[in-house]
Amino acid sequence: MEIRQYGPSAPGTSPAAGPPPRRRRRWPLRVLVVALAGGAAAGAVLTMVPDGPERRPVPPPAAGPRAQPQALALAALTSGVPAALPDLTALIGQQEGRVRARPQDARAWALLGTAYVERGRMSADPANYPKAERALTTSIQVRGSGNAEALGGLAALANARRDFPAAKRYGEQALKLTPKRWTAYPPLIDAYTGLGDYAAARGALDKLMALRPGAAARPAVMARASAVYRDRGWREDAVAQLTDAASTARTPPEQGAYLTGVGQLAWERGDREDALRHFEAAVRVDPGRWSALAGKGRALAALGRDDEALTAYRAALAGQPDPRVTLELGELYESLGQFSSAREQYELMRERVERSVDGGVDEELLIGQYEADHGDAQDAVVRLEEEWRRQPGIEVADALGWALHRAGDDQEALKYASIATDKAKGGGVRSALYAFHLGMIERESERLGPARRHLQEALRISPYFSPLRVPEARAALRELGDVPDEPLPGEDG
Repeated sequence: MEIRQYGPSAPGTSPAAGPPPRRRRRWPLRVLVVALAGGAAAGAVLTMVPDGPERRPVPPPAAGPRAQPQALALAALTSGVPAALPDLTALIGQQEGRVRARPQDARAWALLGTAYVERGRMSADPANYPKAERALTTSIQVRGSGNAEALGGLAALANARRDFPAAKRYGEQALKLTPKRWTAYPPLIDAYTGLGDYAAARGALDKLMALRPGAAARPAVMARASAVYRDRGWREDAVAQLTDAASTARTPPEQGAYLTGVGQLAWERGDREDALRHFEAAVRVDPGRWSALAGKGRALAALGRDDEALTAYRAALAGQPDPRVTLELGELYESLGQFSSAREQYELMRERVERSVDGGVDEELLIGQYEADHGDAQDAVVRLEEEWRRQPGIEVADALGWALHRAGDDQEALKYASIATDKAKGGGVRSALYAFHLGMIERESERLGPARRHLQEALRISPYFSPLRVPEARAALRELGDVPDEPLPGEDG
């Protein structure tokens, strides 16, 4: 694929942004989120709903009179809870009219920018992000330092663009201005996690919990706690927090988001049936929850209901053309031997990545993951090494280790794969994919005992973690010998 060369910064950004461009490649170069000059800050920040596991689906909230969509979205944004996509669009229209009529209204600009961020995140449409940046920048220009709402929006924008250093910078400024405002903490937790600083993420959560937010905010705080507990390996606690969040959520978008998280936690531990129940419950209560529909496709594929899975994936991507889900669907097609359809999805993913990069999103991790498995492993190594230097999260460590393995450098690969699976360094997250990667690298390095142990661990964590990699794990275990009399995990159904 031909690569565009990026010229001057887009409107609303600083020309001092990011490193000089690297050599031409077949993929778009990363566009970094730019720090704004001057200004301190604080927090009306969107709460990012975590991935999450379990328990029975919670019944939907009782029906009642519905407020105006703009009011619903405004209440959600200012209280840090999920909003409905149509309501966000209505709020954006309202705020666009307001800033045209009153261009010196800093709060209207800040709300407009923050709504653009959330709409971009929910719709997987990165064209919203440059609009968000312009609106938030304008808000700061109008009001100057101390503009809590605008700088909180910038922290959310940086997280959405996967620029965790910028998110940390804005988030810490926001917290300094409003240390008692609970919405200042979630973007910092996201930023610390993206940077691999799990101790700081846990510390921020402890401070957030000590604030004892009110009843309206409590489900969102429990959801945030669930994400941190998941990263620590406290699965039962993560499930309990997110299930309680779903049961006390006040709106369908809230409940749909938290039920989706419970389904994801169930999926991560290999419980296909429980995952499917929660994903279906999320779609029932919030039909626009496209991530739940993608999760449904994931669970159906694991259950062997391939046609239904493909239908669910396609419907999810029609509503939210997420490049990560597109890659997932391509790999499902490949696992089914439908190679032409797989190639179509991979090409679609590349196009969506280009649009994402145009919106200022750092997609180096996704590009590296794709290239390591389906393209140029050495290109993946170069990209991921730079990504590791900039924001050394555990997901990046795993991807870099795997890329190094695919490029033939197993000694160096072992270093990064070990970081990704080290509970002390990685916070304790249990990932079947990470264990699989480590086991395969150890197998190639003639570390046969550890390889066997980690491949078995991958299948114990989840026998369905990848339609392409699970068969490889089983084949490798058989090659390593000592196959038990009973089927390997996942082979009995």
